[in-house]
Amino acid sequence: MARPRRRSTDRADLHALVAAKEMVRVCGSGGVGQTTVAAALAVSAVPEIGGRVLVLTVDPARRLADALGIGHIGNDARRVPDSAFLEAGVEPRGELWAAMLDTKAGWDELIHLHAPDAKTREAVLANSTYQNLASRFVQSHDYLAMERLHELHASGKYDLIIVDTPPSRNALDILDAPRKMKEFFRSWLLRWLTVPYRSRLFSMASKPFYQIADRILGSRFLEDIAEFFMLFQIMEKGFVRHADEVERLLADPRTTFVVVSTLEAAPSYEAAYFARELVRRDFHLGAIIANRVLPLSMAAKASATAARKLVKQADGELGEAVAERLGAEPPVVADVLTEVGHHFHEVAVVAAREAERRAELEDLCHLLVAVPMLDRDVNDVADLVELAAHFTA
Repeated sequence: MARPRRRSTDRADLHALVAAKEMVRVCGSGGVGQTTVAAALAVSAVPEIGGRVLVLTVDPARRLADALGIGHIGNDARRVPDSAFLEAGVEPRGELWAAMLDTKAGWDELIHLHAPDAKTREAVLANSTYQNLASRFVQSHDYLAMERLHELHASGKYDLIIVDTPPSRNALDILDAPRKMKEFFRSWLLRWLTVPYRSRLFSMASKPFYQIADRILGSRFLEDIAEFFMLFQIMEKGFVRHADEVERLLADPRTTFVVVSTLEAAPSYEAAYFARELVRRDFHLGAIIANRVLPLSMAAKASATAARKLVKQADGELGEAVAERLGAEPPVVADVLTEVGHHFHEVAVVAAREAERRAELEDLCHLLVAVPMLDRDVNDVADLVELAAHFTA
């Protein structure tokens, strides 16, 4: 597939960063708007750089479909119709696709891929332990996310993949998933669980233990576990090989990480922690997005002076002039203006603290983008286009 022509630009903004990469990992702590940012990056990429763009969420909250306005999405990618762009006043130069990681369906695909033969494949898929682990085990979700990214990137179907990850501490688990998978195949636990299938002597000696366990835990509980891990071990080479490839993909220059945060204390601390961790691991930290930011002017001395004057003159000529303009009672208007002036001081304190945290984040990354709080929720492609307009640093 012919790759779209990338823009030649020196602008220090997210659009230029995305245009130079093939995979963008959007990370952040919970509630900072990273899903919306990921969707906005994807929406803006279609008219900016063209080609086939995929936005993938591994966030179990399933908010991405709502942000794009396309209803339910799952493991199979769905295309956002061109009409959604046209209605937002944007001419799409490419295609936007969206998908969400389905843990169970994704694991079934991996078993089909790595099983050496049909017999092994059917034995794994029918195993009760596999069925429980594939749909419920958290670490399996982390590894599957990495495998899915590898599969999508290697397929060549998409020119750009934007990934909305779980909150940042969990995102570290996802980064560690390939290594943990390789360690699991070499662990004493796997060897211990598969001993009954590799040692007839052990099976005979442990039979009383299995019988007691069956009465407590249910028929064939431990046997099912041992059988599953024995079958799983047969597929070791394929999983380990893919884990190595996934680790290389994360560190590849074509992959970048975008960290999203608000400038509140806890989220900004998490963002700084994650940014440092990415740098320590030699991953490419492309940008930090400070989301829902108050204007810097709110913390300016001139603004504070204006607020004080507003309070002082609320009962005077200013209050009377405003009351006359609004057709309201002067005492009521005076109370409102006074309240606004006092409240501004509280907002200015918050803005000053945000400015300090913003400066701290700027020291960690060459590109920090401040995105203001919009006056409404982001519900459709038009809102995402408006949000993306703020992505210029």
